[in-house]
Amino acid sequence: MHLPALPVSLSQCVEWKSCGWVRRDQTDPDEEPHALLEGVSSNPRQNGRQGPLAGRLVILCEQSHSQGPMCIIFFKFDPRPVSKNAYRLILAANRDEFYHRPSKVADFWGNNNEVLSGLDMEEGKEGGTWLGISTRGKLAALTNYLQPRQDRDARGRGELVTHFLTTDMDSLSYLKKVSAEGHLYNGFNLIAADLSTEKGDVICYYGNRGEPEPVVLAPGTYGLSNALLETPWKKLCFGKQLFLEAVERSQALPKDVLIAQLLHVLNNDEAQLPDPAIEDQGREYVQPFLSKYAAVCVRCPGYGTRTNTIILVDADGHVTFTERSMLDKDPSCWETSTHEFKLQS
Repeated sequence: MHLPALPVSLSQCVEWKSCGWVRRDQTDPDEEPHALLEGVSSNPRQNGRQGPLAGRLVILCEQSHSQGPMCIIFFKFDPRPVSKNAYRLILAANRDEFYHRPSKVADFWGNNNEVLSGLDMEEGKEGGTWLGISTRGKLAALTNYLQPRQDRDARGRGELVTHFLTTDMDSLSYLKKVSAEGHLYNGFNLIAADLSTEKGDVICYYGNRGEPEPVVLAPGTYGLSNALLETPWKKLCFGKQLFLEAVERSQALPKDVLIAQLLHVLNNDEAQLPDPAIEDQGREYVQPFLSKYAAVCVRCPGYGTRTNTIILVDADGHVTFTERSMLDKDPSCWETSTHEFKLQS
């Protein structure tokens, strides 16, 4: 069937299935769209569409090789804090994902229920995750690297986190192994850590669109979004400053107040524009939702921030893991849960 030409404003954002994008012809007006472009009418005739598809709602939706979770992470670590009241690790992270993608909220799993994380339940990628920690002190966090096109045959990146959380390899050795296979995946960033009260904490980083070898991070404060570590996207710099302000008050705050302030940082939806760095990296892929994506908290119809996670590790190895999760694909409905345990090492 021949499809009539799209108007310029729409054709810049959507290609038909033959070009690798999924098109949904939506006949049910109550059905939730996967994504919706602001300023484009849901009436096909108003967008210049005529012919066989006229009278049906044509909804913009995800690529068949979707970018997947586009997350943001802020963390500060100091393996040997001077003050007894200081935290060795403070981590705040958002998971941005399609609301319809099935997943489990954070809970313990694995051998002896030693791993704590949410889990991806997408068909073919079940069991992957974006962020987790184990009672043995292994921690890992993943973000995808923003790129205009994805390889649909690439390996699922969520396995990189779950494999580390369940392996006996140390963080640097594991990332060296991953770096040798980095070409098998679409773009990603991976944080891997060994948290040990006795030996001291080690946090490492590898991105398969950056340097060929992983690096051991010096104690300090870091931000990671969908470019390489510490790439100065405006939303990352803005969010990191808010994070630092909360962290600087951390020793004087009750734990629940600190967590509340960090969650407030993660839910800031002020777009930080213009940002040529995001536009240059994402090119035409990011343009339709740039005004929403350029914020710490992403909120689009059918896509956006659906999980906030705070991890605190104190000087004695006590871990507090707080997760705030969207319910029923509804951005106005959330639940918060907290898990606490002591590191075994």
